[in-house]
Amino acid sequence: MDLDIPRPKEKTIDPFTQEEADLIIDKLYATEHWPSGIYAAFFEFAFYTGMRLGEIAALQWGSVELEKRRVLVRRTVALKKDRYVLLNDRAVHALEFAKAYAELRVSSKTGRIKEFPFCFPPSKGQQFIQQTSDLHHQWRPSLKALGIRYRPPYNARHTYATMCLMAGMTPAFIAKQLGHSLQILLSRYARWIDGEGDWNEMGKLKIAPKLARSET
Repeated sequence: MDLDIPRPKEKTIDPFTQEEADLIIDKLYATEHWPSGIYAAFFEFAFYTGMRLGEIAALQWGSVELEKRRVLVRRTVALKKDRYVLLNDRAVHALEFAKAYAELRVSSKTGRIKEFPFCFPPSKGQQFIQQTSDLHHQWRPSLKALGIRYRPPYNARHTYATMCLMAGMTPAFIAKQLGHSLQILLSRYARWIDGEGDWNEMGKLKIAPKLARSET
């Protein structure tokens, strides 16, 4: 007798709109506590590259090629191989802010950290973000102040994927940027690929209708 084995439920994809993403980023940049501004750059980079939060936290300047507008994402447990992520203007802006931020912390000669090899060091006396609570302390109050429905920071990755799809980028390119297989991308974000484009595809199939036989 065949048994119905329950399959794990696919997590619901619940991205932010691009307008919501920009409001969150602007809110974070508007902080009065200047060291916390690095989190604004972190999330701007997250929303506009689609990189995983752990990948961004681990990103070092040695893997950044600003002149070529790309970063090298080093292999982690979750990835099969390294990949290059291309940078749009918003991602470049986030990195430029982060570089100026690190230079300011060095010149201010405050704190015990003197070198900043990681792109997005936390505002505390550490070289890199070691716990997700550092992110949530900045994230949750910002969404609440803006009246934006709460979704976890990881949804910045989903937001980037859906923005790219709605902009008409090819799924193969987006999958490469995210470090996904094309199959996973298509299954996970199918409803952002469907829609008006479906009828454009159907229109490519030219079938002449058969004429009804007249009764004699």
